Amino acid sequence: MKDMVELLQSFLGLGPTVILPVAIFLLGLFFGQKPSKAFRSGLTIGVGFVGIFLVVDLLVTNLGPAAHGMVERFGIGLNVIDIGWPGSASISWASPIAAFVIPVGLLVNVIMLLTKTTKTMNIDIWNFWHFTFTGAFVYSLSGSIVQGLLAAVIFEIIVLKIADWTAPMLENYFELPGVSVPTGSTVSYAPLGIPLVKLIQKIPVIKDLNADPETIQKRFGVFGEPIFMGVILGAILGLLAGYKPGEIIQVGMSMGGVMVLMPKMVKILMEGLMPISKSAREFLSKRFGDRDIYIGLDAAVAIGHPSVIATALILVPITVALAVILPGNNVLPFGDLATIPFIVAFIVGAARGNIVHSVIAGTIVIAMSLYMATDVAAFHTQMAIDAKFNMPEGASMISSIDQGGNLINYVIYKIFGIFN
Repeated sequence: MKDMVELLQSFLGLGPTVILPVAIFLLGLFFGQKPSKAFRSGLTIGVGFVGIFLVVDLLVTNLGPAAHGMVERFGIGLNVIDIGWPGSASISWASPIAAFVIPVGLLVNVIMLLTKTTKTMNIDIWNFWHFTFTGAFVYSLSGSIVQGLLAAVIFEIIVLKIADWTAPMLENYFELPGVSVPTGSTVSYAPLGIPLVKLIQKIPVIKDLNADPETIQKRFGVFGEPIFMGVILGAILGLLAGYKPGEIIQVGMSMGGVMVLMPKMVKILMEGLMPISKSAREFLSKRFGDRDIYIGLDAAVAIGHPSVIATALILVPITVALAVILPGNNVLPFGDLATIPFIVAFIVGAARGNIVHSVIAGTIVIAMSLYMATDVAAFHTQMAIDAKFNMPEGASMISSIDQGGNLINYVIYKIFGIFN
């Protein structure tokens, strides 16, 4: 069992930039493409993801230290440290159920496709770790591998259904036809965030407030373009972090770069994906009649929109402020502050890029996530200890906004808790 888990971890350690091209190549062959065409599609998608993750890394390496600087500058002292998604992922893969989740997850997806209970063909195997975390959570709670796998499958089914539900948004707003996003750290915020946006859009006065990139650009001309929005918001974050003038400019330029480069990387990815998507539709149409099929990809494909990045940058200081002022919250946001673009992607899409509405809805959702992460902190910490996770220096308890504050994971954990 240990060897199987280590082999699985080695495979996943190759990352999406290797796993996805291989998966796309095999899918292309399965759907009847010529090997050369399938190979080119796989390589193009791989290059697109290389570019996307380079830009994401640019975002994270600048956003993380700036957020940490804000926390230190304002002397915030809370006793539960947010370890971020990398810590949660490593804890989940240390669970005894980890080796079973990928084969079981793939089988469930195939069954749902054949029974027409989902339209999403999830090739984002890397992000199966979200299913693993939920399963590991319930396994630690119950001591039962069966219950853990059942919890992971329930999470997967919910994620696939939400991915189907939000796929039209990806096509109409993010211009990603034939794509869905079954990433657990994104879809879990849709059941809260999307209805909140709809509610906000009905509130007098607030419903008329609009600040999408197009409106901003019309009002401010060249200074309203995404590149300037990124530079300005990045510089403000550097200022709040107490950076020196040179460092403030550096963060601003990096955020401006993110705003410009991310959409270009997504276009490269889509160049490789469209032939596969077309072949999949033709293949399924011949065998199952005219039927839509979505290719399930990492949520990174949706965070490149300027409104998503702008909303996330504004929410970073708001999240830190929420941690201080919310009564009963014990979580110090840190590791997952750079994950906020993934958290708000569907919220922004539902708001059609309206940054004002997105920030309001995002603030409420993140406040609820902080409370959920606080509630499961003791259990999250024990899981980390059992997994021999290296605790952050000086931390007595840990949690995470991404998983501890994940609504679907939280509800599943609570339901299984009733019976254990």
